[in-house]
Amino acid sequence: MTIDYNQIIQKAWEGYDASRKIASIEDLSVYVSTNRVCKVTFTDGDHIIAKCSSYGKYEFFKEDHRIIHSLANNLLYPFENLLAKSLIKNNRVYLYRHKKGKADVWVVFYNPTRVMERLPRRLEEVHIKSLGRQMAKFHLACSRIRNVLPKSGKTLRTDVSALIQEVDRNPRAFGSRMHADLIKYHCEQFLRNRLKCNVGRFELIPVFIDWNIGNFSVINKHELFSRWDYDWFRISYRMLDFYFLSRVVSHVGDRTVFSYVIDTMMEDRFLLFLQEYHKVYPLMADEIRFLREAYRFFILNYVVKEGNHFFSPEYAKKLRAEAFETYLPSVDRDFDPEKIIRHLKLK
Repeated sequence: MTIDYNQIIQKAWEGYDASRKIASIEDLSVYVSTNRVCKVTFTDGDHIIAKCSSYGKYEFFKEDHRIIHSLANNLLYPFENLLAKSLIKNNRVYLYRHKKGKADVWVVFYNPTRVMERLPRRLEEVHIKSLGRQMAKFHLACSRIRNVLPKSGKTLRTDVSALIQEVDRNPRAFGSRMHADLIKYHCEQFLRNRLKCNVGRFELIPVFIDWNIGNFSVINKHELFSRWDYDWFRISYRMLDFYFLSRVVSHVGDRTVFSYVIDTMMEDRFLLFLQEYHKVYPLMADEIRFLREAYRFFILNYVVKEGNHFFSPEYAKKLRAEAFETYLPSVDRDFDPEKIIRHLKLK
């Protein structure tokens, strides 16, 4: 199915402000995901960013952007300008839905965000320490305003339960009966272990999950300056942010050909990151134990369940195969939370 994204963006903008004419639309997408990101330039020379998505459900897309808008407006210094701002119409985030035949595409417009320095592809110790402190301060800022944000309808439990239902309904969609059984086993492990970790004690805060180096910029002493790309945003436990942060600080660093192995959470460099984070926003032992389940959830939900909808076909096929062969078998074998708990001297 061929989708004319330029035409959809044109129609979306006409619904926002038909008086301003578009001169050009430039595709900025990196084509790892099914989303399209475009630079929209007007005849007067101004420009904005348009994002087209069909991943997930429109209702959640709308809910997420309204929560992010509230978050962006309520964050205090030094994070008051951190998040890319969506365009507003009639006091609400403006969203456009294109639904025709099998095509169901949603558009949101952003003001261009300023991009300052990027962290190096492989971080030095000074970068790791600064990032640990900065993420702790950001999580703490999100925690302080969590009670004034709109409510979210998504939970980890409901997402995993939905995956179990999909597997029961159509196991062949996941490749084989062996794969279906593996998925169900890990779903059941997740549901069981989240209770063992006493998640009822954890705060629910905004998490962006995908903290790739290419999704944020820094200034001065490596302080967070701007953040964009909200594909996997949700209200959940702060632990969901840590797997991607472990990849950022890993000894291998940022990679063009990527995979989602669990090993980065066992590196000394990640321990250093957590050590600095813990000084600012203390961690609990059960939260460290839940890191395993946060990783398990990421693989089950974003790679196995949603991968074919989010990633481009080439990446989706590769990552799902690796999930069955490497990622899921490694969850209970290769991650030892007690090592981290001892290092941080937690009880």
